[in-house]
Amino acid sequence: MPLPDLLRVVLLVFSAVSFVVLGDTAGKLMTSAGVAPFFVAWSRFALAAVMLLPFSGLTRAELPALLSWRVLLRAGFIAAGISCILTALRTEPLANVFGAFFIGPVVSYVLAVVFLGERVTARRSLLLGLGLLGVMLVVKPGFGFTAGMGFALTAGCFYGSYLVMTRTVAADHRPRFLLMSQLLIGTVLLAPLGLSVDLPAPSLSLALLVAISAAGSGVGNYLLVIAHRKAEASLIAPLVYSQLISATLLGGLVFGDWPDLWSLAGLLLIATSGLGSLLANRTR
Repeated sequence: MPLPDLLRVVLLVFSAVSFVVLGDTAGKLMTSAGVAPFFVAWSRFALAAVMLLPFSGLTRAELPALLSWRVLLRAGFIAAGISCILTALRTEPLANVFGAFFIGPVVSYVLAVVFLGERVTARRSLLLGLGLLGVMLVVKPGFGFTAGMGFALTAGCFYGSYLVMTRTVAADHRPRFLLMSQLLIGTVLLAPLGLSVDLPAPSLSLALLVAISAAGSGVGNYLLVIAHRKAEASLIAPLVYSQLISATLLGGLVFGDWPDLWSLAGLLLIATSGLGSLLANRTR
């Protein structure tokens, strides 16, 4: 892949994961205030679906594809992952949750090799491990076994599976269809849980946070679909580590949780992993 194309993939992935972190930051503000995580997850899917449906270009001929097992499974993975990470964010710091969540790229990397037959090299595996080491330096306080961290790890497993399923369907469907499919299916799947809890009292601040949560997640996942059409999942996996940079910055700005020197060293390792992946792909 030419260097300019690789740089565009890097920018796409970083923009995508940053939007996702923004949405989850709004979600943490809501769940920390006592709003049920399942309501936050359902409202995110439902509002994004309503906002984007007029611009999706969805046609009657595409409707049967919503029942494709691969499309359904992909949407189920992301709905379950978002529900789990919002549950984790209710009690755990933002950076710690995303640290545990970063089991996802490892899951994606392994599944892409096993089930999709994507080629890997020792160098790429080493770079992914380097990024994982950086994550552990950043979130070193957060790997004590708690229920919240258990939900974060589960979310990462669901997300890694979602990334691989995105790769399997990205060539067969339009990006806007894939985005709408996960929003519509996710809304239906989460409705029984999201609407069965005690609903929060309406307010302007709640409406704003719900809108940010939905828009951040929707835009981020749409950009990830675009990225998967341009590059292999095994290349994107290390680049998704840049999400932790966004999580650390927003965690500091919004919640006052700034990294220490060890965490900064971890961020450097994450950046090195992403840059190394870029160079390795360029050399190949």
